[in-house]
Amino acid sequence: MKRLTISAIMLLATVGAMACTNFIVGKKASKDGSVICSYSADSYGMFTGLRHQPAAKHAKGEMRKIYDWDTNKYLGEIPEAEETWNTIGNINEWQVTIGETTYGGREEMVDTTGIIDYGSLIYIALQRAKTAREAIDVMTSLTEQYGYCSEGETFTICDPNEAWIMEMMGCASDRSIEKGRVVWVALRVPDDMICGHANQSRITTFDMKDKTGNVRYSKNVVSYARKMGWFTGKDEEFSFNAAYAAPDFSGRRICDARVWQFFNRYADGMDRYIPWAEGLQKDAEPLPLWVKPNRLLSVADVREAMRDHFEGTPFSLDDPDDIGGGIWEMPYRPTPLYFEVDGKKYFNERPVSTQQAGFVYVSQMRSFMPREVGGCFWFANDDGNMVPFTPVYCCATEAPRPYDTPGADDLHFSMDNAYWVQNWVSNMVYPRYSMLFPSLKEVRDSLDAAYAKAQKEVEDHALLLQGQSRVNYLTAYTADKADQMLCRWKQLATYLIVKYNDMISKPEENGQFTRTPYGLGSTVKRPGYSERYARQLVKRMGQRYTAPAE
Repeated sequence: MKRLTISAIMLLATVGAMACTNFIVGKKASKDGSVICSYSADSYGMFTGLRHQPAAKHAKGEMRKIYDWDTNKYLGEIPEAEETWNTIGNINEWQVTIGETTYGGREEMVDTTGIIDYGSLIYIALQRAKTAREAIDVMTSLTEQYGYCSEGETFTICDPNEAWIMEMMGCASDRSIEKGRVVWVALRVPDDMICGHANQSRITTFDMKDKTGNVRYSKNVVSYARKMGWFTGKDEEFSFNAAYAAPDFSGRRICDARVWQFFNRYADGMDRYIPWAEGLQKDAEPLPLWVKPNRLLSVADVREAMRDHFEGTPFSLDDPDDIGGGIWEMPYRPTPLYFEVDGKKYFNERPVSTQQAGFVYVSQMRSFMPREVGGCFWFANDDGNMVPFTPVYCCATEAPRPYDTPGADDLHFSMDNAYWVQNWVSNMVYPRYSMLFPSLKEVRDSLDAAYAKAQKEVEDHALLLQGQSRVNYLTAYTADKADQMLCRWKQLATYLIVKYNDMISKPEENGQFTRTPYGLGSTVKRPGYSERYARQLVKRMGQRYTAPAE
């Protein structure tokens, strides 16, 4: 989704720009040999759940209408494929998973005559591809034929055996300067590496003479830049992002810093790239495209990375002098990220976990299991820090009702809808974070742990079943866990209202609110300011609130 460029940053309040984060783990970098990838779909005001498309066969001449994923604007139509696969969310029945982040790049490259946007491209590819390589073929051939009307995009494209990162841009509506409607490059992430992207083009130089099949690119990727005057060196010196989307301060501090924190969590020697992530030193050593982790990673590790707020790093939001989180010290900041005081611009840090997330997933793809069981798509319909991830199996033939609720949309609240109930709870917690979050975290973590513990038993049972019986079982299990989560979150909502009403805290014992001997609620606790905030308040207000000696 859209990168926060300096030129666009002040328009965020009116245009609703978007920004996302993707992490990738190769199968030899994971604990169980699965390929893992994650995606936080971050957009201001975004409402979405789990999109389900059943497998189908299509008659010759049948057309597919294309609607822009961000705006729902009708763009045109293309011929439908003869056969399409079952998809749920961003995974299909073959365990192929596709995510994205938008980096923007050169505005003049957007093809206004194209009819394929980045969101449509993802879901069309999922319906037509059995492997990551096939998905790349589908995505590049479609945009070459029908034009790509979005900004520069980085895609995560994975299957149970391979993980790829692909970057793509249009060649503008006037293509007389060069044949080809898109420029793109796709690199296979080494199996023992982890990778990431977060709204900044990440691919620099690449081996144009590769014979392994792990490097793919459009024929015009260099020549287009040459003819536009953006590159003059030797082919082997060509850098995709230097030519088409050079990283600026925003691209490094607001975007690449999120990738740095993922690497910093699980790889050694990341301090050397702090100057790059800070974005101030022009000649800083660039962040690598991928790194080798210092241990094998699990789904839980990637899930925790999606909940990160730069804790324990130079970019942490808990600096004693930083009052941006308010009295209750929330690790979130209001948007726009840039703001102005007395004619001078300032910015807020932008962590992975963010309040505008519409959904987050961690996709687990396993080649050593039947595909119906191997593809487990862990889904959260809000900011990943504020909710648990429920299991969604790639073979599911319908979306759970909490994630696909009739009548619910961005302007209509529904108690049957996960997005709205979870946002209700999150928006209670955000402004009183340090007080309420521990209660939320306890429930969140208990559900995460329960789903993880049940996974083996559920999958062992599924392996005993065959054909449609297996699909039906996993579809029902997917729905049951979503329903269970929603029920528990409603309970959490009412608990938080009672427990923390009017900025107090009511005592509990053995999970029950306590009462006086006379039947009333026990005396409440009044926490007041934290020591950190009280010190800053006194420092700023001087003698105004100094109590007189008695």
